[in-house]
Amino acid sequence: MRYIIIEDEQLAAKRLRSLIESIRSDYEFVAKFDSVESASISLPALSYDLLFMDIQLADGLSFDIFDQIQIQKPIIFTTAYDEFALKAFKTNSVDYLLKPIAGEELANAIKKFEQNFDKQKPAPVVDTDLEKLMKALQPSGKERFVVKVGEHLKTVETPDVQLIYSQDKGTYLFTKAGKRFLVDYTLDKVEEMVNTDQFFRISRKFIVNINYIKDIIAFTNSRLEIVIDHFEEDQIIVARERVGDFKSWLDR
Repeated sequence: MRYIIIEDEQLAAKRLRSLIESIRSDYEFVAKFDSVESASISLPALSYDLLFMDIQLADGLSFDIFDQIQIQKPIIFTTAYDEFALKAFKTNSVDYLLKPIAGEELANAIKKFEQNFDKQKPAPVVDTDLEKLMKALQPSGKERFVVKVGEHLKTVETPDVQLIYSQDKGTYLFTKAGKRFLVDYTLDKVEEMVNTDQFFRISRKFIVNINYIKDIIAFTNSRLEIVIDHFEEDQIIVARERVGDFKSWLDR
Protein backbone atom coordinates (compact mmCIF):
# COMPACT_ATOMS: atom_id res chain seq x y z
CA MET A 1 0.00 0.00 0.00
CA ARG A 2 1.24 3.46 -0.90
CA TYR A 3 0.35 6.40 1.35
CA ILE A 4 0.67 10.17 1.49
CA ILE A 5 0.78 12.41 4.56
CA ILE A 6 -0.75 15.90 4.54
CA GLU A 7 0.46 17.63 7.71
CA ASP A 8 1.96 21.07 8.37
CA GLU A 9 3.73 20.21 11.63
CA GLN A 10 7.09 18.59 10.90
CA LEU A 11 7.32 16.71 14.19
CA ALA A 12 3.76 15.43 13.91
CA ALA A 13 4.40 14.23 10.35
CA LYS A 14 7.63 12.51 11.36
CA ARG A 15 5.96 10.80 14.33
CA LEU A 16 3.01 9.65 12.20
CA ARG A 17 5.30 8.18 9.57
CA SER A 18 7.28 6.38 12.26
CA LEU A 19 4.08 4.93 13.75
CA ILE A 20 2.89 3.75 10.35
CA GLU A 21 6.22 2.06 9.67
CA SER A 22 6.08 0.28 13.01
CA ILE A 23 2.55 -0.97 12.32
CA ARG A 24 2.89 -1.78 8.61
CA SER A 25 6.52 -1.98 7.53
CA ASP A 26 5.41 -2.96 4.01
CA TYR A 27 3.53 0.28 3.46
CA GLU A 28 5.33 2.62 1.06
CA PHE A 29 5.61 6.33 1.88
CA VAL A 30 5.06 8.46 -1.26
CA ALA A 31 5.13 12.12 -0.22
CA LYS A 32 4.27 14.73 2.40
CA PHE A 33 2.51 18.06 1.84
CA ASP A 34 2.04 20.85 4.36
CA SER A 35 -0.55 23.08 2.69
CA VAL A 36 -3.82 23.12 0.77
CA GLU A 37 -2.03 24.65 -2.21
CA SER A 38 0.81 22.12 -2.46
CA ALA A 39 -1.52 19.14 -1.99
CA SER A 40 -4.02 20.41 -4.56
CA ILE A 41 -1.28 20.89 -7.15
CA SER A 42 0.56 17.59 -6.61
CA LEU A 43 -1.99 14.94 -5.61
CA PRO A 44 -3.61 14.42 -9.04
CA ALA A 45 -0.27 13.35 -10.53
CA LEU A 46 0.61 10.83 -7.80
CA SER A 47 -0.24 7.17 -7.37
CA TYR A 48 -1.31 6.20 -3.84
CA ASP A 49 -3.85 4.10 -1.93
CA LEU A 50 -4.38 6.00 1.33
CA LEU A 51 -4.20 9.58 2.63
CA PHE A 52 -3.34 10.63 6.17
CA MET A 53 -4.71 14.14 6.35
CA ASP A 54 -4.42 16.76 9.08
CA ILE A 55 -7.43 19.08 9.06
CA GLN A 56 -5.85 22.42 9.95
CA LEU A 57 -3.03 23.25 7.54
CA ALA A 58 -0.72 26.21 7.09
CA ASP A 59 -3.01 27.95 4.58
CA GLY A 60 -6.48 26.74 5.57
CA LEU A 61 -8.53 23.62 6.25
CA SER A 62 -7.76 20.44 4.35
CA PHE A 63 -11.44 20.34 3.31
CA ASP A 64 -10.52 23.20 0.95
CA ILE A 65 -8.58 20.66 -1.11
CA PHE A 66 -11.87 18.99 -2.07
CA ASP A 67 -13.03 22.28 -3.59
CA GLN A 68 -10.07 22.26 -5.96
CA ILE A 69 -9.56 18.61 -6.93
CA GLN A 70 -11.47 15.35 -6.82
CA ILE A 71 -10.19 12.80 -4.29
CA GLN A 72 -11.37 9.21 -4.68
CA LYS A 73 -8.95 7.58 -2.25
CA PRO A 74 -9.74 6.74 1.40
CA ILE A 75 -8.61 9.18 4.09
CA ILE A 76 -7.61 8.83 7.73
CA PHE A 77 -8.04 12.27 9.27
CA THR A 78 -5.75 13.47 12.07
CA THR A 79 -6.44 16.59 14.11
CA ALA A 80 -6.14 18.22 17.52
CA TYR A 81 -9.82 19.21 17.44
CA ASP A 82 -13.03 17.20 17.36
CA GLU A 83 -15.44 19.77 15.91
CA PHE A 84 -14.78 18.66 12.30
CA ALA A 85 -15.89 15.04 12.74
CA LEU A 86 -19.18 15.31 10.86
CA LYS A 87 -17.60 17.09 7.91
CA ALA A 88 -14.84 14.48 7.81
CA PHE A 89 -17.34 11.63 7.64
CA LYS A 90 -19.00 13.29 4.64
CA THR A 91 -15.80 12.61 2.69
CA ASN A 92 -14.04 9.31 1.90
CA SER A 93 -13.18 8.94 5.56
CA VAL A 94 -11.86 5.73 7.08
CA ASP A 95 -11.38 7.13 10.57
CA TYR A 96 -10.92 10.34 12.56
CA LEU A 97 -7.99 10.33 15.00
CA LEU A 98 -7.36 12.97 17.65
CA LYS A 99 -3.81 14.11 18.39
CA PRO A 100 -1.65 13.00 20.04
CA ILE A 101 -2.30 9.84 18.05
CA ALA A 102 -2.05 6.60 19.98
CA GLY A 103 -0.39 3.67 18.23
CA GLU A 104 -3.29 1.35 19.02
CA GLU A 105 -5.85 3.77 17.54
CA LEU A 106 -3.77 4.18 14.39
CA ALA A 107 -3.42 0.41 14.06
CA ASN A 108 -7.20 0.03 14.35
CA ALA A 109 -7.74 2.72 11.70
CA ILE A 110 -5.33 0.99 9.30
CA LYS A 111 -7.05 -2.33 9.94
CA LYS A 112 -10.41 -0.72 9.19
CA PHE A 113 -8.98 0.62 5.94
CA GLU A 114 -7.70 -2.82 4.94
CA GLN A 115 -11.00 -4.52 5.78
CA ASN A 116 -13.40 -2.04 4.19
CA PHE A 117 -11.62 -0.24 1.36
CA ASP A 118 -10.68 -2.26 -1.68
CA LYS A 119 -8.22 -0.21 -3.72
CA GLN A 120 -9.78 -1.61 -6.90
CA LYS A 121 -13.14 -0.04 -6.03
CA PRO A 122 -14.17 3.58 -5.53
CA ALA A 123 -14.28 4.66 -1.90
CA PRO A 124 -17.79 4.26 -0.46
CA VAL A 125 -20.03 7.29 -0.27
CA VAL A 126 -21.66 8.05 3.07
CA ASP A 127 -25.40 7.54 2.58
CA THR A 128 -28.08 9.81 3.94
CA ASP A 129 -29.01 7.62 6.91
CA LEU A 130 -25.41 7.31 8.12
CA GLU A 131 -24.91 11.02 7.63
CA LYS A 132 -27.95 11.73 9.79
CA LEU A 133 -26.69 9.30 12.41
CA MET A 134 -23.27 10.96 12.50
CA LYS A 135 -24.90 14.35 12.90
CA ALA A 136 -27.00 13.05 15.78
CA LEU A 137 -23.89 11.70 17.50
CA GLN A 138 -21.97 14.97 17.26
CA PRO A 139 -21.82 17.45 20.12
CA SER A 140 -24.22 20.39 19.87
CA GLY A 141 -21.45 22.76 18.89
CA LYS A 142 -18.93 24.88 20.72
CA GLU A 143 -20.13 25.62 24.24
CA ARG A 144 -18.09 28.74 25.02
CA PHE A 145 -15.40 31.07 23.72
CA VAL A 146 -12.36 32.30 25.60
CA VAL A 147 -11.85 36.05 25.10
CA LYS A 148 -9.34 38.57 26.37
CA VAL A 149 -10.53 41.58 28.33
CA GLY A 150 -7.59 43.85 29.10
CA GLU A 151 -5.06 41.65 30.86
CA HIS A 152 -7.69 39.09 31.80
CA LEU A 153 -9.27 36.06 30.14
CA LYS A 154 -12.96 35.33 30.46
CA THR A 155 -15.44 32.94 28.87
CA VAL A 156 -18.48 33.84 26.84
CA GLU A 157 -21.18 31.18 26.73
CA THR A 158 -22.16 30.47 23.13
CA PRO A 159 -25.94 30.61 23.79
CA ASP A 160 -25.44 34.22 24.97
CA VAL A 161 -23.99 35.26 21.60
CA GLN A 162 -26.53 37.11 19.47
CA LEU A 163 -24.33 37.72 16.48
CA ILE A 164 -20.86 36.88 15.18
CA TYR A 165 -19.35 39.20 12.60
CA SER A 166 -16.14 40.22 10.87
CA GLN A 167 -14.80 43.77 10.89
CA ASP A 168 -11.39 45.22 10.02
CA LYS A 169 -9.90 41.71 9.62
CA GLY A 170 -11.12 40.72 13.11
CA THR A 171 -13.94 38.41 14.24
CA TYR A 172 -16.25 39.59 17.00
CA LEU A 173 -18.91 38.10 19.26
CA PHE A 174 -21.84 40.39 20.07
CA THR A 175 -23.65 39.25 23.22
CA LYS A 176 -27.14 39.70 24.62
CA ALA A 177 -25.65 42.18 27.11
CA GLY A 178 -24.76 44.41 24.17
CA LYS A 179 -21.00 43.83 24.48
CA ARG A 180 -18.57 42.77 21.78
CA PHE A 181 -15.48 40.60 22.15
CA LEU A 182 -12.67 39.85 19.72
CA VAL A 183 -11.93 36.14 19.19
CA ASP A 184 -8.91 34.41 17.66
CA TYR A 185 -10.82 32.69 14.87
CA THR A 186 -11.85 33.57 11.35
CA LEU A 187 -15.57 33.74 10.62
CA ASP A 188 -15.17 30.62 8.45
CA LYS A 189 -13.70 28.75 11.41
CA VAL A 190 -16.45 29.91 13.77
CA GLU A 191 -19.04 28.71 11.27
CA GLU A 192 -17.53 25.23 11.53
CA MET A 193 -17.63 25.31 15.32
CA VAL A 194 -21.12 26.49 16.25
CA ASN A 195 -24.40 24.57 16.32
CA THR A 196 -26.05 24.99 12.90
CA ASP A 197 -29.50 24.52 14.42
CA GLN A 198 -28.91 27.72 16.38
CA PHE A 199 -26.55 29.74 14.16
CA PHE A 200 -26.73 30.58 10.45
CA ARG A 201 -24.21 32.27 8.14
CA ILE A 202 -26.30 34.90 6.34
CA SER A 203 -23.44 36.55 4.45
CA ARG A 204 -19.67 36.78 4.25
CA LYS A 205 -19.81 39.13 7.24
CA PHE A 206 -22.49 37.83 9.62
CA ILE A 207 -23.55 34.70 11.51
CA VAL A 208 -26.82 35.14 13.44
CA ASN A 209 -28.33 33.33 16.41
CA ILE A 210 -31.98 32.43 15.74
CA ASN A 211 -32.90 33.03 19.37
CA TYR A 212 -32.08 36.74 19.13
CA ILE A 213 -33.62 37.71 15.82
CA LYS A 214 -36.05 40.48 16.80
CA ASP A 215 -37.38 41.27 13.33
CA ILE A 216 -36.87 40.43 9.65
CA ILE A 217 -37.59 43.14 7.09
CA ALA A 218 -37.76 43.03 3.29
CA PHE A 219 -34.77 44.85 1.83
CA THR A 220 -33.68 45.92 -1.65
CA ASN A 221 -32.70 43.43 -4.40
CA SER A 222 -34.68 40.57 -2.82
CA ARG A 223 -32.54 40.64 0.29
CA LEU A 224 -33.60 40.68 3.94
CA GLU A 225 -32.58 42.87 6.87
CA ILE A 226 -32.33 41.35 10.35
CA VAL A 227 -32.84 43.34 13.52
CA ILE A 228 -30.98 42.31 16.69
CA ASP A 229 -31.25 44.24 19.95
CA HIS A 230 -28.53 46.80 20.69
CA PHE A 231 -26.51 46.13 17.53
CA GLU A 232 -26.16 49.44 15.71
CA GLU A 233 -22.71 49.25 14.08
CA ASP A 234 -23.99 48.16 10.68
CA GLN A 235 -27.07 46.81 8.91
CA ILE A 236 -27.41 43.06 9.18
CA ILE A 237 -28.31 41.98 5.64
CA VAL A 238 -28.99 38.47 4.38
CA ALA A 239 -27.09 38.08 1.11
CA ARG A 240 -29.40 37.48 -1.85
CA GLU A 241 -27.87 34.08 -2.59
CA ARG A 242 -28.46 33.02 1.04
CA VAL A 243 -32.11 34.11 1.35
CA GLY A 244 -33.58 30.79 0.21
CA ASP A 245 -31.42 28.72 2.55
CA PHE A 246 -32.07 31.18 5.38
CA LYS A 247 -35.85 30.84 4.99
CA SER A 248 -35.55 27.05 4.92
CA TRP A 249 -33.41 27.18 8.08
CA LEU A 250 -36.03 29.31 9.83
CA ASP A 251 -38.87 27.02 8.75
CA ARG A 252 -37.53 23.63 9.80
